[in-house]
Amino acid sequence: MEFPVNSISDLEKLSHAVKWQYFEKLTAFIFEKNDFEAEQNTVIKTGSSKRQFDVIAKKYGTTWLVECKKWKGRTEKTATLKSAVKKHMERCDMYAIKTGETIRPVVVTLLDDSIEEHEGVPIIPILKLNWFLNDML
Repeated sequence: MEFPVNSISDLEKLSHAVKWQYFEKLTAFIFEKNDFEAEQNTVIKTGSSKRQFDVIAKKYGTTWLVECKKWKGRTEKTATLKSAVKKHMERCDMYAIKTGETIRPVVVTLLDDSIEEHEGVPIIPILKLNWFLNDML
C-alpha cells in the first residue's frame, strides 16, 4: 500500500495510522529527507549489556540518537515522558562513551504535548520534526 505524503495533513494521517515500527521508519525517513544518514533499530553492545536505538541519524559530524514514542492518548503523563527521557539519556551516555562521537539526544512523539524539552533533550512532535531539523542546523 502506498501512501503519498504531500501535505502536513497527509503526514498527520500517516503518523496516526502506522504501527510503532513504521513510526520509527517514518522518523528515519524525515531525517533522510533532510540529508542525514539514518538507520533504525540499531543495537549497541557494551560488555554484557545491549542498548537499542530507534533511530541513529548522522550529519555534519554529529550523531542524533532518537527515541520514538508513538503514544496515542493524552493519558501519558508528563512524568512518563520525563522517565523516558531519563532512560534515553542513559543510553546516549553509554553510546557516547563507547563511540567517542558527538551526540544529540532527541525524543520524537506522535502528539504535540505541553512539554518541549526535559533536561536539555528536545521533545519534538513528528509533525514538527522537519521544521526542527531545518531550524536547528
